[in-house]
Amino acid sequence: MKLRFAPSPTGFLHVGNARIAVTNALLALKHGGEFVLRLDDTDTERSRPEYASAIEEDLAWLGISFTGPVRQQDRTALYDAAAAKLKASGHLYPCFESEEELRFKREQRAKQGKPPVYDRAALKMTQEQLERALANGKAPYWRFKLSQGSREWNDGVLGARSVKLPPISDPVLIRADGSFLYTFTSVVDDIDMAITHIVRGEDHVTNTGVQLDIFAALGANIAKLHFAHLPLLTDADGGPLSKRLGSLGLRQMRRDGVEPAALVGYLAALGTSHDPRPGLPADLAPGFDIAAVSKSSARFDPRQMLALNRKLLHEMSFAEAHPRLPAGATEHFWTVVRGNLDMMSEARAWWDVTAGHIPPMVLDGEDEFLRAALETLPPEPFTPMTWPDWTNAVKTATGRKGKALFMPLRQALTGEDHGPDLKDLLPLIGRARAEARLRAAIQA
Repeated sequence: MKLRFAPSPTGFLHVGNARIAVTNALLALKHGGEFVLRLDDTDTERSRPEYASAIEEDLAWLGISFTGPVRQQDRTALYDAAAAKLKASGHLYPCFESEEELRFKREQRAKQGKPPVYDRAALKMTQEQLERALANGKAPYWRFKLSQGSREWNDGVLGARSVKLPPISDPVLIRADGSFLYTFTSVVDDIDMAITHIVRGEDHVTNTGVQLDIFAALGANIAKLHFAHLPLLTDADGGPLSKRLGSLGLRQMRRDGVEPAALVGYLAALGTSHDPRPGLPADLAPGFDIAAVSKSSARFDPRQMLALNRKLLHEMSFAEAHPRLPAGATEHFWTVVRGNLDMMSEARAWWDVTAGHIPPMVLDGEDEFLRAALETLPPEPFTPMTWPDWTNAVKTATGRKGKALFMPLRQALTGEDHGPDLKDLLPLIGRARAEARLRAAIQA
């Protein structure tokens, strides 16, 4: 088994890309296959080295090992040879129509109630007409002549699939400037690299039918090719999952503190009946079954993914968390705050609460209450009993209880309405900070 993940380095990866990469990696690991990273960078205007580097970094962050990367820009000689083969066999033919002419043809066919399929007028050109067009300085673009009938395969996710070719326009494989299109280069690379399994999004189903025709024309044994198309993800409300949503980009998730094991675990179970569990590909591969993926679209719900992230953080040991915690953070600090974290980045804010500075909280109408709290603040050392002893003293002095007692103290001490239990947090804050924050809240 040999699989490939073939993104275009024209932007940063998002969760839709990540799902494809994770699925390929899981299959390769489970079956002892090879996983190749191939950068489909034929779009030289939009492809950027920084995006290519980011793709490698993101895959490494997800725990995915790969062969490569292989770059299409380095393989033009291979595409030239394949194009020459298709031209010689009559599968690739030159065209000269401008975009305006093609648009006019489509409009005319639409008026006649016909599908807007290319009419293959270029195939009717005589040799004299062809030579005249070339002599007049026209550069041809090249279309692939699709065969009649259908292309069928048994899809690893969607089941039996068939694409009828006659209703599809002959695809352009080579532009007038000589550059190659993805539909062509992908096939040539898959043949050359001996790819056996192609796993990608459901939006490629029609493309697969077309490419199977190109595979066959280039002499590949299409019976040995295996395809699986994952239904496209939707957002939590069932709408299209836009890759422009920055919050669903892997770069932003890393910055926010999402754990790769949480994201991988969520994506691996997405679209199945299995409960997600956190883990990297090496952990999850033995139990992965692509046949369990539903044919229906799966909803990517950030709230469910974050629930998995919380579970991972709440169970994470100090030894594992320590390299990513603020300098000076102790095991006791981690034990106290980890149960309140959705993402690792939030640990920084709680470190500021316990060991740094926070903006004073404005508590209107609470000056008298806070003065009573300040007057009853016990001396150090602070222990887990300090909080209940102190709040009992404040209750006696003010007559307050419940939320009216606890909330102003929490807000003044932490700047937050919620957080770790203050019986554990207060000893980390210490008396000097507690006193200063109470005074600041009175003065605010």
